[in-house]
Amino acid sequence: MSVTDSLRETLHRIENTPALDSAGKALQAAAGPLTRSDTTKSALSGTWLGHRLHPLLTDVPIGAWASAAFLDVFGGRHSSKAARRLVGIGILAALPTAAAGLSDWEDTYGGEQRIATTHALVNATGLTLQLLSWRARGKGHGLRGRMFSALALGAVVAGGYLGGHLVYNMRAGVDVEQGPLDPGDWHDAVAMDELVDDHPHTATVDGASVVLVRRGTNVYALSATCSHAGGPLGEGKVEGNVIQCPWHGSRFRLGDGSIARGPAVTPQCAYETRVTDGKVQVRLRAREERGVDLTVV
Repeated sequence: MSVTDSLRETLHRIENTPALDSAGKALQAAAGPLTRSDTTKSALSGTWLGHRLHPLLTDVPIGAWASAAFLDVFGGRHSSKAARRLVGIGILAALPTAAAGLSDWEDTYGGEQRIATTHALVNATGLTLQLLSWRARGKGHGLRGRMFSALALGAVVAGGYLGGHLVYNMRAGVDVEQGPLDPGDWHDAVAMDELVDDHPHTATVDGASVVLVRRGTNVYALSATCSHAGGPLGEGKVEGNVIQCPWHGSRFRLGDGSIARGPAVTPQCAYETRVTDGKVQVRLRAREERGVDLTVV
């Protein structure tokens, strides 16, 4: 069996190991209070940045720990203090990194969540080993500290492999293409009298899936496919001026598709609406017609 086949078999076993669900419950107990606030959830998801926050933050602890390892090998006897400082910087940077990762973990399920749980546990092992390294170095046990750091880097590499599998193979947290209508033209969507106030209605308009929400005489229209993970917004619920995805709880403002709560980082494609002869018609907003697609800004 090749190395690639062996790795695939290992990943398959992880995905199909129900015992990991117990660890997942412990992670959920930590994630729930952390992400209860809409503001905190959006911040940890990277909604404010328009980009996932967790992968961005991982560069800091990995870079610090790799630099410490470089000094351990090539820095000589006078680099021990600098190496310990780098280990400490990596430990501090790992805390917000882990918080952002825990927020992303909360939005996974099934085999995907088991891989994410293993990713978290492996990285937690790496962090623990770095803490032991930092402590050993402080007590003057340089060889022991370097040994702990080397083991920690091995754990971090394994965690990085699992994280890469989550994103590139399982597409966890990868934004979903929404497939908006052709710009410029008005398209018939649904009869006005088919819409019920504050009750999402999904319609297929020239091949595009659109969710429409009536509020009195106003009708709002967004792409019906959640930008976060492809959830069906038409099965979500309307609260005030927002619609909430039924899968992971992302909330989008009806008026323009902007994000009211993560984990989404990409706004929903929004449409202008009008009623003509009892028919609701939709078209891409003027901003999108000028070449600025709301699905990517």
